[in-house]
Amino acid sequence: MKNIVLLIAVIFGIWIGVDAQNKNGKTPPVNSPTSTQEVKNGQAEPAKPITNILGDHYVKKYAIASRWSDYDVAKDALYDLITEYSGNDSLIFALALFYYENQKYPSCALVCKDLLARNPKNPSALELSGISYENLNIKDRALQNFESLFLLTNNNSTLYKMAALQFELKRYQEAMTNADILLTKPEVETMKVVFNDTETKTKEYALKAALFNLKGMVFKAQADNVSAKKFFEEALKVEPEFPAAKLNLAALK
Repeated sequence: MKNIVLLIAVIFGIWIGVDAQNKNGKTPPVNSPTSTQEVKNGQAEPAKPITNILGDHYVKKYAIASRWSDYDVAKDALYDLITEYSGNDSLIFALALFYYENQKYPSCALVCKDLLARNPKNPSALELSGISYENLNIKDRALQNFESLFLLTNNNSTLYKMAALQFELKRYQEAMTNADILLTKPEVETMKVVFNDTETKTKEYALKAALFNLKGMVFKAQADNVSAKKFFEEALKVEPEFPAAKLNLAALK
């Protein structure tokens, strides 16, 4: 999501300092909407300053609420700005990001749905939408968004996300094909993916190990335990402490 945060920084122009998250772990949108920027056909147009008195009031309201960690008021200011500049996709995306960061996935998905109706090739909206549907356990919709995103970006991390979702949806051949495609790419040797460790803390592991583990799970789901064992062992050769592969291998015994 770093790329999305940086996108907001470019769109809105300045950062708002927030000392810390509140006790619920929520974070406000990280930027102050000091300007608007139209997005047409997937391309950002030059920023247009918010210059009228009402718009300036909403920007100040947003900035103060963010600085004081009043997230409901900051969100309300975003709604005010969207009402004033209803044709501006940047402001609507900022609201989607707000909902995502505060784990309001239904609202995030609905906002992204409207953004994608206006521009189906908005990569940031596709990513947020896919993540939201995945968190809502609507895996088929999540996969659709990531497939569209991959067609736009050809991103290897997105392809891995697709393979993982295809496995969960029991689309085993597609999951295997995408895993094999990734394993042929030189970049896979250095790429990382985040998994929970045995203490449910997140940790980075080699993507190559995750791909071998995924292939093993596909074979296990198809009752081919011999092939599954081989790939779980391959995963552990790459990452000896990879918890997912260790658990999967132990389950075969």
